Amino acid sequence: MRQIFDAELKQVGDDLAEMSRLVEQAIVKAGTALLTADIELAQQVVAQDQAIDELERDLDERCVLLLAQQQPVATDLRIVVSALRISSSLERMGDLARHIAQVARGRYPRHAVTGDLQATFAQMNDAAVRVARRVTTLLTTRDLTVAHNIERDDDLLDTLHQDTFAALLGTGWTGTPQETVDVTLLGRYYERFGDHGESVARRMLYLVTGAFEEARP
Repeated sequence: MRQIFDAELKQVGDDLAEMSRLVEQAIVKAGTALLTADIELAQQVVAQDQAIDELERDLDERCVLLLAQQQPVATDLRIVVSALRISSSLERMGDLARHIAQVARGRYPRHAVTGDLQATFAQMNDAAVRVARRVTTLLTTRDLTVAHNIERDDDLLDTLHQDTFAALLGTGWTGTPQETVDVTLLGRYYERFGDHGESVARRMLYLVTGAFEEARP
């Protein structure tokens, strides 16, 4: 029975890693679509989000069955509970990448972000891609140094998000109402993407240490 349970736990871990890789691909494509007005990439992100959703449903069902049939305790219970929380965060990260792609698609053939804010969103996208890649690394290695780096990138996303507000409220902003809405939404999507990455980092800290800790060293 223990061998079967261990195999199930391994499959849960493999599914989380696969979800994370799909999220990583999604944010890379969504950011490129946004910054280059590439409608084909935007459509790919929207269509492929279903695969992330399906993985989450399958993984959650497997975890619920493990809880019901195996009644895990201690470390095993932490693994299953953490997997449920992490899958939820990954699914939301996939949704946020899809939202970014939908904004890019909706403004095609124009760019959704123009002027000086293009540089800001390029930085936000770089930070979000780093978060996604580091989440994948964290899930496969459980290296807590990676968790600390995820939180630093999340801090940068928070700062850049504030920069978008400063730009919108500044006297130099001349964007249309639609451009104002797009910048507001896009900044929020990227900021929340970082928050969910940080949530995964904190959950992995709990999984590894058994305690809720600050992700900073």
